[in-house]
Amino acid sequence: MPVNLSTPVAAQLLPVAGVSLGVAEANIKRPDRKDLLVMQFCDGARVAGVFTKNRFCAAPVIVAREHLAQSAVAGSTGIRALLVNTGNANAGTGEHGMRDARTSCAALAGLLGCKASQILPFSTGVIMEILPVAKIAAGLPGAVTNMRADNWLAAAEAIMTTDIVAKAISRQVTIDGVAITITGIAKGSGMIHPNMATMLGYIATDAKIAQPLLQAMVAEAANRSFNCITVDGDTSTNDALMLIATGKAALPEVADAGSKAGKALQAAISEVAIHLAQAIVRDGEGATKFITVRVEGGTSEAECRKIGYAIAHSPLVKTAFFASDPNLGRILAAIGYAGIDDLDVAALKLYLDEVLVAENGGRAASYREEEGQRVMRQSDITIRVVLGRGAENATLWTCDFSYDYVKINASYRS
Repeated sequence: MPVNLSTPVAAQLLPVAGVSLGVAEANIKRPDRKDLLVMQFCDGARVAGVFTKNRFCAAPVIVAREHLAQSAVAGSTGIRALLVNTGNANAGTGEHGMRDARTSCAALAGLLGCKASQILPFSTGVIMEILPVAKIAAGLPGAVTNMRADNWLAAAEAIMTTDIVAKAISRQVTIDGVAITITGIAKGSGMIHPNMATMLGYIATDAKIAQPLLQAMVAEAANRSFNCITVDGDTSTNDALMLIATGKAALPEVADAGSKAGKALQAAISEVAIHLAQAIVRDGEGATKFITVRVEGGTSEAECRKIGYAIAHSPLVKTAFFASDPNLGRILAAIGYAGIDDLDVAALKLYLDEVLVAENGGRAASYREEEGQRVMRQSDITIRVVLGRGAENATLWTCDFSYDYVKINASYRS
């Protein structure tokens, strides 16, 4: 089961004015499961996003980028809906996949009375298999008929693949006396690695945000959340994080990141993104431990992240945590091969929660293995590395590797 993660409560997921969501069972991979989502936006809603950096990115990623670029040239986003399917990634499908992504957009546009270029497509599932467009087209009328403002939990369930628990959260923040709502959903469990992860994330707010700031906000939120997680070190072909601002709240347009409203919105949006990102790690395939890796005292944030990722990606570190085996020299080894050539290992300190494990280049004199094992038996653990060479820091989140991770991925297509 996921590590300290429970299913969201539908009543706690707040509608966002100007957003409606509909789901359907299109039988894309298997019957009797929600696998199709339509998110429709009011006229004037603005959309921004960040996408995978995998060079083998999926057809829907390419089409979504094109449609966003086209709408930006027109002077307004003009995006009216997102179309998401699970069960098939439409990646590694060449020109056929591009045609299928465009055909799916056209099918939904016909039902919503808009242009195909106003639809952003997203797919997740098995790579290098042809998208069953006919099934998607057949399922779309049901999804459109099903659209409601309070359908966030069903939407979160409709985008799951190997996820065990749906991932969704709402937050409200009051700015100049106006209550602003932010609600988000995400999926992801395996093939999780920064830039971004095998995840799809959708966050909506009723605030009115200028398009350039909206793009900056989603990039900042991604950098502080989904680009700080790793499950297995694999970067997906399909991931994307989208931020939608409907402008329905009675708050003047926010255009300045440094303003009181800009800072409050960024903090709340990032909080939602961090919650969703951590939920992905807690639901990591076969995960039994949620591990925070905090690297402090570096010369730059990039340096701290580099060391943090070396620890978080290490199969030897992750398997040791699964077994609750305090073989903590593995962490020192990962720090050492992170690529910081001038690192002074004698100045470094390593902690497990509050337990000092290593200092002065080796085991701390006060360290007792039973204390290390006590911490490693917990479901939530913090690895803290103090470099002693600067004032910068970074925090990442990861999980352990269990037998179930291999079982899940060995039989993923079955």
